[in-house]
Formats: sequence, structure tokens, C-alpha cells
Amino acid sequence: MIPNNNMTSGEQRATMALASIISMRMLGLFMILPVFAIFAQDLPEATPTLVGLAIGIYGLTQAIFQIPFGMLSDRFGRKPIIYIGLLIFAIGSVIAALSDSITGIIIGRALQGCGAISSAVLAMTADLTREEHRTKAMAMMGMSIGSAFIIALAAGPLIYRWISVPGIFWLTAMLALVAIAILYLIVPQPISCRFHRDAEPVPAQFKRVLQDPQLLRLDFGILLLHLLLTSLFVVVPVALNAQLDAEHHWLVYVPVLIASVIAMIPFIIFAEKYHHLKSVFIGAIGILGLSQLGLSYLHDNFISMIVMLFFFFTAINLLEASLPSLISRMAPAESKGTAMGVYSSAQFFGAFLGGVTGGWLHQHYSVGAVFAFCAALTVIWFLLAITMKKPRSLSSHLLNIGQIDKQQADQLTKCLMQVPGVAEVVVIIEDGVAYLKVDRKILDMAILSKCSEVYG
Repeated sequence: MIPNNNMTSGEQRATMALASIISMRMLGLFMILPVFAIFAQDLPEATPTLVGLAIGIYGLTQAIFQIPFGMLSDRFGRKPIIYIGLLIFAIGSVIAALSDSITGIIIGRALQGCGAISSAVLAMTADLTREEHRTKAMAMMGMSIGSAFIIALAAGPLIYRWISVPGIFWLTAMLALVAIAILYLIVPQPISCRFHRDAEPVPAQFKRVLQDPQLLRLDFGILLLHLLLTSLFVVVPVALNAQLDAEHHWLVYVPVLIASVIAMIPFIIFAEKYHHLKSVFIGAIGILGLSQLGLSYLHDNFISMIVMLFFFFTAINLLEASLPSLISRMAPAESKGTAMGVYSSAQFFGAFLGGVTGGWLHQHYSVGAVFAFCAALTVIWFLLAITMKKPRSLSSHLLNIGQIDKQQADQLTKCLMQVPGVAEVVVIIEDGVAYLKVDRKILDMAILSKCSEVYG
């Protein structure tokens, strides 16, 4: 039987609800990015280094707690852990809103990161969707985070004009409570909380993933990408403020972001259609580095800064779209969840490093020094990317095979490996799942389903 290509209404509703929970949380984290460096200038005892720490500290606590939260959700259930995480996030937001010092805001931001629900939400998404729709559901989650980032950059300066940064923190706490309501009222309770190797880390596989030089290149890449992104928001709002009032910064961010999204689409199509993902990936790193170099010299010229920001965000969008695809293609079939867990931790740790290093360089040197340092780091990434293996045009595919014994699993593996388009097969008997790497352009779904019915 060929799997149904359409998600059920229940799957769609659950995925959209969980995506909205993630996006509300990320919206609250992102909204202060375009305005906090300006607001913090008037806080007692604030220095650029502490401002950078306040911006990036959530990344450190998020990196520390996201994998443990996911593991706890396996043991105690998804909903209770997500409730706890959202409450911690709301408490952190309230502490930041009530604080009149940079220290209090740092504590609040750190608590926001402690409410690290991403792994638990992804695991719950896997619980509530069938294997053949897992990739589509995860893509919806990723799109919701990207949309939250764009909305936050547009809304942050506008909301800042009305309610300032403390008001944004209060709004963030309210969004967390709305997310709790959505979880309670809309998201169904999973019938069972199964472990999903494609969506959750496997502790026993950490060593394998961390010793893979190809995956480490990608982990370093996402760390550096978010280091650059966070450090940018430590200094760009200050540079822009010399040319434009803070409440009008959205007039820069919105057109630049929209134009960058439009500009990246042809490159994504070219990369996927003609199998030039590595070439586009390396090119985007080059553009990223050149934009940083340009900003280091031209950050005090309004028009030049807008042009450089356009190139910066075009590269950022390309790389944010390419990196998860590369991880999925290069990770072993049964280690995708572990590889993505390490990747996500590197991403958040990069945000922390970006805030701290950006603030320190701004305080002790200059705005230009921040961008020059980031440009130098990009050169290292460029060299690592050039030596990366060309990714295969493969994607992950899961088959629910039910309970089978070892002999049946061996027979199923042999059968699946003969299916046109199947490049790799790993059968996990205890999970009742077969993890495949496939070329979807030549994959014969009819033969694939026949193998599953005969041997599964």
C-alpha cells in the first residue's frame, strides 16, 4: 500500500499549533534584538560587554538545557515538560520586565533560555504525525521560526516606540501564556510518547556524531552563523541610531529582509534542481564574509550600510535554508535526531558567543572591529566549507514496520536495498522502524511498500 501523501486534518492542526508555540517563544526572544542595544545605553552600570551578554545569554542556557528537556519529556510526558518550560520562560520575561538594571535583565534572559522546549516540541510533533509526513511537519516548524524572526525585526522597533523594552518583555510573558493555552486547548495528548531517532538525540550516538568531520564542519558553520547574527545586533542598532530614530529602524529591516528572501529563492531552486548545493553554500559564505568586511568600513554611511545588510541577510537566509538540508543528507540514517540535536546546541551556543564577543569588541575597540573580527572568522568557515564532501542528493525516509524478528529484519533490509532510489537502510527492531536514505527522484514507492508488506 502506497502511503497517503496528505497529512490528516488532525496532523495539520497539531503541527500548526505546535509551530505557533515555538514561533511565539522565538518571537519573544527576537523582538528585543533590534532595539535592546539602544535601550540599554541608559541602564545603570551598563557596558557594551554586558549589553552583549544580555542579548546572547539565552543561547548559553538554551544550549545547555534543550537536550535534557527532550530526554525528560520521554520519561515524564511531552505536555508536562513543555508547560514547565513555558512557565520558566514566562518567569524569566517578567524578571527582565521588572528589572531596572542590566544585571536583572541578564538574569531574566538566562531564565528565558532555561525554558528550552524545542526538543520536547519536536518530539511531540513526531508523536502526533506519521513517519511519512515527519519531514513535512519539521519543515513547517522551521518555517515558523524563520517567520518569527522576520516579524520580530519588523515589530520590535514599532512596539519599542509604544511600550519600550520592559513592555516587550511583558508582551513576551503574555505570549508564553497564550502558548500554554494553545498547548492545553488545541494540541491533543499523544496516545503514546515513543522515542524517535529522526527527531531526538540518542546518547549512545553522540560520540559518533561528534567524530564525524563533515558534520562538525556544519556544526561549526551554524555556530559561526549565529555568532555573526547576534554580534550584528549588538552594534548595528547603535550605528543605525546615529542616522535614524529607533522606532523607525523597521523601515530598514523590513525592506532589506523582504528583498533578501526574494533574492535567495533563485539560488535555492538552482541548488536543489541542478545539484549545486555545495557551490551555492560556499558562495553564500563568501557573500557573508564580504558583507562583514563592507560593514567594517562602511557602517557609518547609511546607504552603504543598507546595501551591506541586504547582502548579509541574503547570505544568512541561504545558509539557514542550506545547513539543515546538509545535516539531513550527511548524517547517518539512524543518527539524524542526534546530529540535529548537536547542531541546535551549536546554534544557540553561537548566539551566546556572538553577544559576548560582539559586546567586548565594541567596548574595547570599535563597531568596525566587531565586523572585521566576524569577517576573519568567515574566512576560516570558507576554507572548511571548500574541503567539505559534496553532499549526496538523498533525503531521509521512514517506514513503520511493526514488530519483527532479526531474520525478518535482515530480509527486509535486503529487499529495501534492491528498491530503485534506496541508498541506505537501517532497521531498528526495538522501535519497529526502518530508517532510509533515498533519492526521491527515482524512488519507487510501490516496490518500497511491497517490501514493507512482505517482510515488515
